Amino acid sequence: MQADRASTRPPHWSRPTTLLYARPGIVVTTERFTAGRSSYAVADLTHLRTGRGPHDRLAARVVTCAAVGAGTVGVLLGFTGGLERLTAGAYLALGVVCLLPVLLVLLGDRWRPPPHELYGHCHGTELLLFSSDDREQFEQVVDALHQAREQHRYPDADDPSTSAGYFRPVR
Repeated sequence: MQADRASTRPPHWSRPTTLLYARPGIVVTTERFTAGRSSYAVADLTHLRTGRGPHDRLAARVVTCAAVGAGTVGVLLGFTGGLERLTAGAYLALGVVCLLPVLLVLLGDRWRPPPHELYGHCHGTELLLFSSDDREQFEQVVDALHQAREQHRYPDADDPSTSAGYFRPVR
């Protein structure tokens, strides 16, 4: 009977939890960060950094094929002596073919941009904490996580000299 009563009481050291961000699959409180099936204590997260993920696989393959094709056409024309017999219009078309991979990269990043990613260390291991294609949602999650981390900082962590006095020996 005594054990049941002790387990239902919250611990005396717990502080109130504040909800900072909540969307389906993503919850950020002052104590926990949950994205999908992964959940982490905010106090355990360190070395947070953001970045961009890899480019879309399909776009990367299309760019690679276009670059290989343009290079192959250039090499074949060079070896066969066809570059000397080309007209101005053919040189213009060859230039467009060589610029095709660059244009595909720009269009691919516009239509299917790389995801925004949040990395951090938890218990000494670097993890991908969150990834999103939506920039606005990503920024809101990162801001909420930074606010949660601010709750776990000591008041004098930034400048200890302002709150602590200097040691002066007694003479």
